[in-house]
Amino acid sequence: QVQLVESGGGLVQAGGSLRLSCVAAGSISSTYDMGWYRQAPGRERELVADITSGGSTVYADSVKGRFTISRDNFNAVYLQMNSLKPEDTALYSCHARRRPFSYWGQGTQVTVSS
Repeated sequence: QVQLVESGGGLVQAGGSLRLSCVAAGSISSTYDMGWYRQAPGRERELVADITSGGSTVYADSVKGRFTISRDNFNAVYLQMNSLKPEDTALYSCHARRRPFSYWGQGTQVTVSS
């Protein structure tokens, strides 16, 4: 069993920063690709940023230049979020995958006030 535990969300003013963390407990290794997704009320879940086991990254156009995804060599992935906007308000969830396995965290709420 693998558990992903996110932390670091909260309430911040527009223009502020937050750093999200996701730590995996259980049988997970650096061979997993990991990513951050978000879901705002009434909207579908969308990819925010992804990082492969080899370190390649992908970002949603809406966060390019503002967000940075990183990982350690074992079981954690981070999302540094700068210049936050009200439209970044959402529940942010961590995802880890390595075929055929796929794991999700419970999410951490990010609220950006204008």
